Order: sequence, then structure tokens, then C-alpha cells
Amino acid sequence: MTGMDILTGAYVHGSSPLHRLPPAAKLGLLALACTGLVLLGSPLALAGAAVVVAGLYAVSRVGVAAAWAQIRPVRWFAVALFAMQWAFVGLEGAVSTTLRVVLAVALAGLVTLTTRTSDMMAALERLLSPARFVGLDPFRLSLLLSLTIRSVPVVAALATRVREAQRARGVERSLRAFAVPLVVSSLRHADALGEALSARGLDD
Repeated sequence: MTGMDILTGAYVHGSSPLHRLPPAAKLGLLALACTGLVLLGSPLALAGAAVVVAGLYAVSRVGVAAAWAQIRPVRWFAVALFAMQWAFVGLEGAVSTTLRVVLAVALAGLVTLTTRTSDMMAALERLLSPARFVGLDPFRLSLLLSLTIRSVPVVAALATRVREAQRARGVERSLRAFAVPLVVSSLRHADALGEALSARGLDD
């Protein structure tokens, strides 16, 4: 992954209504949608929400591969979460909780896929402009939030890659064999990110 890849994120070029929607509106709708997912109580209602999310991906025309790439890194976490919830709160609660998490990740991924990082940062900078009154730089805050959003799927993808390598070596039950490569890969990603930022005059 190059420095440019790190800074541009997973944006897929397009002209769909979701691509044309202002970034601030998408962030606001994302917050409302995630709040709505929390309030939906039954698996049936969440299944309906899943149909809506699938419809939004279809409208965005980002492609099946890009859509799956948003969910793929959290699939094993979703399986573990489902198993734990089933053991403690029963089947219905497990289905509801897992669907909420997966759908929230999918919606956040859709925002990433249909919004340029530069546009996202500009929207966040405007929203954070009052921070100037307490001595904070809105641009740097928006950069931090944008990179944080981008880093979540990156680290999840690194964890998936390490887990698959564990299985290939037959050491999938070793915590050390998972943790050490994940930490090393994350540090390498951080180094590449630092170099990319330094090249753009943001090394401090």
C-alpha cells in the first residue's frame, strides 16, 4: 500500500446520487442511521434495514467486490460476537446485535466508498471550526478523524491477513503468532502513513 493509497482511502469513482450527496449530509445521515440501528429491536426490523443498506449499495454502483471488502475484515469478529451473544442473551439477541454491528460497518464503508478523503476532511473541518476558540486547529482535527476512520478497516484487513497466514502455518490457536505479526504490520502501516504525511508537510 503506497502513501497515496493510505491518504485517498477506498473511494470508488462514480456519479451516483450517493456520490453527489454533500459529505456533511452523508456524515449526518450515517449518525442518524446508526442511531436507528440501535433503536431497532427485532431481527425482522433489522433484516428490513439490511435490505435498505443493500439497496443503497446498489444505487451507489460501487460494485460487489468493493461492497464485500467493507464487510470481509469483520466477518470473523461477527461470528465470535454472534456466538458470545447467543450464549449470554439467546438467539434473537445474538442475531440483532450482530446485524447492528455489520450494518453499521457497511454504512460507514459506503460513506468511505462514495466520498473522497479530501471532501470528507473539508466537511469535518467546517463542522469542527468552533474548535479554533479553544486553541485547536480544525484542519488537523479533521485530518485525525479522517485517518482514524480509514485506519479501522485497514487494521481489520491486516488482522484478517495475519489470521489466514496462521491457518496456513497451522498455528491458528497461538495468541503470539497472531499478536506479534499484527503489531508489526500495524507499525509498518503507521510508518508508511507518517512518511506520506511528512511528504505533504504535516510531519509535526
